[in-house]
Amino acid sequence: MKIALGVSGGIAAYKAAELVRQLQDRGVRVQVVMTGAAQEFVRPLTFAALSGEKVITDLFAAGAGQPNIDSAVEHIAIAQSIDALLVAPATADVLAKFAQGIANDFLSTLYLATTAPVVVAPAMNVNMWDHPATRANVEILKQRGVHVVEPDAGYLACGMTGPGRLAANETIVAAVMQALGAAQDLAGETVLITAGPTREPIDPVRYIGNRSSGRMGYALAEAALRRGGRVVLVSGPTALSAPGAAELVPVETAEEMRQAVLSRMGDATIVIKAAAVADYKPKQRSPQKIKRRGALSLELEPTSDILAEVASKRSLQIVVGFAAETENALENARRKLASKSLDAIVVNDVSRQGIGMDSERNAVTIITPAETIDVPETTKWEVAHRVLDTVVRIKQQRSEAAPAGTRR
Repeated sequence: MKIALGVSGGIAAYKAAELVRQLQDRGVRVQVVMTGAAQEFVRPLTFAALSGEKVITDLFAAGAGQPNIDSAVEHIAIAQSIDALLVAPATADVLAKFAQGIANDFLSTLYLATTAPVVVAPAMNVNMWDHPATRANVEILKQRGVHVVEPDAGYLACGMTGPGRLAANETIVAAVMQALGAAQDLAGETVLITAGPTREPIDPVRYIGNRSSGRMGYALAEAALRRGGRVVLVSGPTALSAPGAAELVPVETAEEMRQAVLSRMGDATIVIKAAAVADYKPKQRSPQKIKRRGALSLELEPTSDILAEVASKRSLQIVVGFAAETENALENARRKLASKSLDAIVVNDVSRQGIGMDSERNAVTIITPAETIDVPETTKWEVAHRVLDTVVRIKQQRSEAAPAGTRR
């Protein structure tokens, strides 16, 4: 997801730099828009370096070059591309412009042009915050659906004490994530996710593998981050880029994945095994490339059942497995759910064309001991959230069933 972060001219502008990083940690792409006054407090280069995005500083292209259509309509392009607009700090001037529909710079024009959710975090002198004009403008914005993150009270830069200090970044981030529809219901959880295929070497250049792209596991990782979780992603070889805030643990073989998972599951509160782990490996690996000399026979042996081992060694972790089936999908999945004592299992029929392995889309059934949830064909991003919704319900049910005084 992408947001525009408007930075207006106040001493709290420096706090927006840390806000960029915290939003990126939630998997949010941030493009900064600065007012002219904001540039007197923090240089645009600071935000460009932190965000990796162009920083917008003016409504029209600066410099001696001729105006062009890109600079003239850039506010419209950004307005249509963002999922939310955040202004932090929002000065009394910006609040007044937004409330009265004044559009004389990029930020105020962007506000009028976007239909995305808007979050403002005011910061100013206590008397300015309490002034009837400011209070009236804030009420107008609230009535229009703008989410106002009320300022904190305390010692202000002007030397006065009272409300007007920019709210804590954590509070602002939570408001943005709520506006983005990403509830922070995994805050405080460590989610250990496996993704991708494993490769079991035959010789130095050949291996036994499968068609898994890793997209499902990576979608789960990004979704868990956006819902406030800390994510450890143990991934087999893929062509994907891991979410920047996830702890990536690259592995290749089933045994490497097993060791990585077992060594980290003690810190995890939720384990989701979305990887397509090879079921078999060559009993012997040739140290040299095998030359083609007719038929080749390989003796295979089973790899470790990582999911079963995780389930048997867990303490209080919620454990979710995945099952790729080609026949009797629900029957086989329910058998795995029971035999491995899982909290949930996600099954998909990989014989269907265009979904599942090596595809952007999926259709699954999520099975728990208490319910069966059909998720018709959709994006893997949506499937990821449906799986995490199930995890959250399991967590809540455990908490409600736990004796008083032992609930997390």
